[in-house]
Amino acid sequence: MANIVAIVGRPNVGKSTLFNRLVEKRQAIMDDESGVTRDRHYGFAEWSGTHFTVIDTGGYVHGSDDVFEDAIRKQVRRALEEATVIIFMVDCATGLTDLDKDFANVVRMIKKPVYIVANKADNYDRSLMAGEFYALSLGEVIPVSSVSGSGTGELLDKVIGHFERSDAEDPEAGIPKIAIMGRPNVGKSSFLNILLGDDRSIVTDIAGTTRDAINTRYKLFGKDFILTDTAGVRKKAKVKEDIEFYSVLRSIQALQNSDVCIIMIDATKGLEAQDVNLINLAHRYRKGIMIMVNKWDLLEKDTNMAHIYRKDIEKRLGPLSYIPVVFTSVIEKQRVFKAIEIAMEVYENRSKRVPTSELNNALLPEIERHPPPAIRGRHIQIKYITQLPTHVPSFAFFCNHPQNVKETYERFLENKIREYFDFKGVPINVFFRNK
Repeated sequence: MANIVAIVGRPNVGKSTLFNRLVEKRQAIMDDESGVTRDRHYGFAEWSGTHFTVIDTGGYVHGSDDVFEDAIRKQVRRALEEATVIIFMVDCATGLTDLDKDFANVVRMIKKPVYIVANKADNYDRSLMAGEFYALSLGEVIPVSSVSGSGTGELLDKVIGHFERSDAEDPEAGIPKIAIMGRPNVGKSSFLNILLGDDRSIVTDIAGTTRDAINTRYKLFGKDFILTDTAGVRKKAKVKEDIEFYSVLRSIQALQNSDVCIIMIDATKGLEAQDVNLINLAHRYRKGIMIMVNKWDLLEKDTNMAHIYRKDIEKRLGPLSYIPVVFTSVIEKQRVFKAIEIAMEVYENRSKRVPTSELNNALLPEIERHPPPAIRGRHIQIKYITQLPTHVPSFAFFCNHPQNVKETYERFLENKIREYFDFKGVPINVFFRNK
């Protein structure tokens, strides 16, 4: 059984700050504005040799004007159900509030170990003020400062006392990571929720609903991988708020940490400049890439529509037209699982190894038929090809004048490798070495 700690409480008490301290990363977005965190956010932590999962949650409120209030409450309840131990965070600086009292009634019904963590106890006087939270009748109150870390050691000593010992440092290590990227409101969170059969991410028509990059383990149909739902990425000029700036930053980090990027686009808008920027970024980081054209149900179609649409995308992508395209409707549940199958094919292509004999048997006759152009009377002779032991498919061509091979010929060789060995969705590196 997994060891799970849920950090819960009203808005703006410092839950995300504590979460980041426990997982030892700036993983959750923090801001003085309340309501920054919306979805359940998972990370991994270790204390005294015990490893456990930490869940950060949105602030629990009733009767506010926030359109996300109801959805956030559902996410908090899910976290409480999953938890082994509950950290109920309150704020020494503002003292006991009606919101704390209301939420204490919710926590009380869960019947799990609870620690009231009185945050912002940054000095002796503030620590003394933590005593008033005993009025909640939920057990021990532990004063801490999430910012400085004081008191967190004592808290963790108590928390891990409820756990089974676990040696798994990161249960997600070595598992394929797939990031769902795209502009705001293309359907990324809806796609994740349909795959999981669960409201894992909050979905609304409001652009920018998702803020943090949300990791979720997916185990179905013999597949096992991690899906990351990310915030929508817009042009820099349109990003006005700090929170959106950090959301975009987390999205780019998710891209860097992924093995495969699913770039979702809106069928009604087509491939926009910002989509191309994301694709170029994923290509530059040598990630597996696929394009998912969502909202396909909104277009009036004839028999050739998909073919024409795909050709238009390939034309826009130019040298990156190796990227597979799938047409989906998340709302209508059309081809959503096909999209995941293609993403897993791309992942497998990224780690594919081609035997040296097969490479040479396929490519040397092609090179003989179409040799590289001579430079200043020097004839370039490629004698031997091998795949290099790298994370991304990389091929070395051994020849007599490696510095003289033109980029156009390099592209010709890359296309031939793809033609014979199907590296769909994966960038290829081609190197020329002295024989």
